Amino acid sequence: MQSAAARRRAAAAPARGARPAAPAARAPLAPRPVAPARAAAVDDAVDEALDTLSSSPLPQQRARKLGKRLAKLRGMVPGRGVEVAPEDAVKLLRQTASAKFTKAGAVEAVEMHARMGLDPKYSDQQLRATVSLPHGTGKTLRVAVLTSGANLEAAREAGADVYGEDDLIDKIAGGFMDFDKLVATPEMMPKAAKLGKVLGPRGLMPNPKAGTVTTSVAATVKDFKGGKVEYRLDKTGNLHVLFGNVGFKEADLLANLKAIQESVDANKPPGAKGVYWRKLFVCTTQGPSVRVSVSALQGSKSSEQ
Repeated sequence: MQSAAARRRAAAAPARGARPAAPAARAPLAPRPVAPARAAAVDDAVDEALDTLSSSPLPQQRARKLGKRLAKLRGMVPGRGVEVAPEDAVKLLRQTASAKFTKAGAVEAVEMHARMGLDPKYSDQQLRATVSLPHGTGKTLRVAVLTSGANLEAAREAGADVYGEDDLIDKIAGGFMDFDKLVATPEMMPKAAKLGKVLGPRGLMPNPKAGTVTTSVAATVKDFKGGKVEYRLDKTGNLHVLFGNVGFKEADLLANLKAIQESVDANKPPGAKGVYWRKLFVCTTQGPSVRVSVSALQGSKSSEQ
């Protein structure tokens, strides 16, 4: 005879061959309401938070890491949330340039950094162009020219540092990189394609958008030697352009900065929406940044007038 416990287990067990009962279906969860937010509004909120953090006093443990020189210089400029006129910004740059270099004659460079209202992952929001600075960059640019025929002599007369045809391609493929800019004529581009892995990561591959693929070899070489610079939107939507050094006159720095602003406005991508210039800063190599009023810069006198 079965015990009472055995009979209870047998009664609770499913019959042989019977399917187990399906679990009860759960009611679908109602989606949570999501407040719509535009990307620009989110970016503005992030910018405001960063400005608040940058203008607030640093914790004691971080304050000790700031050098005496830089701490003193930061006290000479307004906070990152304060916009100043371009003329005042240039004056502050020259006043805060106090870095000392071991190389004789070396001075701090002056740079422009701008946050643009562009998303570089979209093809219609790409920004890449060149601009001829009226007073140059203060740097000596080494220009190499990849061409053939009569253009070789034109490159030499224009002041190219290196020029050649197939021999220059083989030289670069072998590791030669003693140049800052590589200019090529269209007929040489199929041959130069094999240099893409070498030149591409360094940003030296000739490109029509950068003005480095041209049929006017002499004029292009003179332009780059005379202060023509290329700018390109980085992956985070920012622009970085060198436009002189602290040895320049204030009027010359202003003219260069104005030329960059006019070029960026003239090359505005077709897919740009909302605020185009989000923020604009200028700084020296080892000095604090100063925020510039974009509207004041756009309303200032053109360098060509």
